[in-house]
Amino acid sequence: MALDIKSEIASLFNQHADYLFNFAITRVNDEHIAEDLVQETFISALRNYASFEGKSKASTWLIAILKNKIIDHYRKKVREYKKESIDQLASTEDFFNTKGHWRKEQRPQAVDFSADQSLNQEEFYVVLQKCLTGLNDLQRMAFVLKHLEDVDTTEICKELQITASNYWVIIHRAKLQLRKCLEINWINV
Repeated sequence: MALDIKSEIASLFNQHADYLFNFAITRVNDEHIAEDLVQETFISALRNYASFEGKSKASTWLIAILKNKIIDHYRKKVREYKKESIDQLASTEDFFNTKGHWRKEQRPQAVDFSADQSLNQEEFYVVLQKCLTGLNDLQRMAFVLKHLEDVDTTEICKELQITASNYWVIIHRAKLQLRKCLEINWINV
């Protein structure tokens, strides 16, 4: 019986490891961590294979395990940043003047995508990945949980052990930096 389970997990690994790695790398932005998370996913799958009822596809089950591993990773990381003050995070002074208005050189630029111009999604994700590396870990964690993992804001605050107002400051600053990076590396290329 144990040999059959190991054989089945090996088969699942061969079928889904690359997809799981790609899923993880876009969320943690580090190849070694992504590899570790995928490995932990398959170890967990091996340990819990008997509880897999087959009500969903194996790939869906594995992604659910991986999502939990990613959230666990963020929980561990946030402990390192718990002492980090919100004041130490990237400032918005680069984007706004003292009255809170956009600085002329930092205003969002108009984007005109014509109907015949196709956006290559794969290229976009490469640029997004690059831009995510420019965020500090707390900003990246908050952004990834909210916009890639679709985690509820209340849950993110709980997971990252921050207040709702701190969350909104962090996510606002992350979006400002991502917007600027995407304008430079994607929109204005």
